[in-house]
Amino acid sequence: MIPLRDSTPSGTVPIATIGLIAINSVVWLYEVSLGPELNRFVFEYGLIPLRFVTAGRYEGGVWSNAIVPLMSSMFMHGGWMHVIGNMWFLWIFGDNIEDRLGHVKFILFYILCGIGAAILHIVFDPASKLPMVGASGAISGVLGAYLISYPRARVLTLFIIFVLIRFVEIPAYVFLIFWFFFQLLAGTAQYGAGQEVGGVAYWAHMGGFVVGIALLWIFPKRPPRPNFMARF
Repeated sequence: MIPLRDSTPSGTVPIATIGLIAINSVVWLYEVSLGPELNRFVFEYGLIPLRFVTAGRYEGGVWSNAIVPLMSSMFMHGGWMHVIGNMWFLWIFGDNIEDRLGHVKFILFYILCGIGAAILHIVFDPASKLPMVGASGAISGVLGAYLISYPRARVLTLFIIFVLIRFVEIPAYVFLIFWFFFQLLAGTAQYGAGQEVGGVAYWAHMGGFVVGIALLWIFPKRPPRPNFMARF
């Protein structure tokens, strides 16, 4: 399922969302420019669970092996589709949550969701030596907050099933619950495999989603805007 747009207007210019998209994009372009040095960069600034939990054993200690990668990894990506997909989801859903929280609180919310997502990923795979990169965990927090704030908003969605292509307008709660259920199913299957594999950090997605819901209840916020556009 690919969201194309939602029906809830934002009452402010989403400068924080635009800024986050710009930062992620610049970091990705920098990664592309590294060429053969990219692998070293990813292992240095990506979040490696085993290195995180044993940070004191490595040169640079906790700062270089835990705190820095915990932050830097959420602005890095592993491919063009990875960064484009993440930034598209952030653009669709981020402006509304920024509108509710305000620009500064939204940035703090985003970072905390990314940290929460990374921590859950580490909890479920603390021995992994593979670097985790991507904004997916933080953006998953935005999705969780959107579910609580605008459950009945409409999301124009592109369904692609083999050769079948359909544009369908569905309630946001249907789209987001289905998205979360897919992460849960895939994450459980991956965890049950009992082996270290690369790919999608599903538990980070779920962690970010849950943290986003929790933080929305804690953060001071504006009331959600009415859904003026009931249909597209």
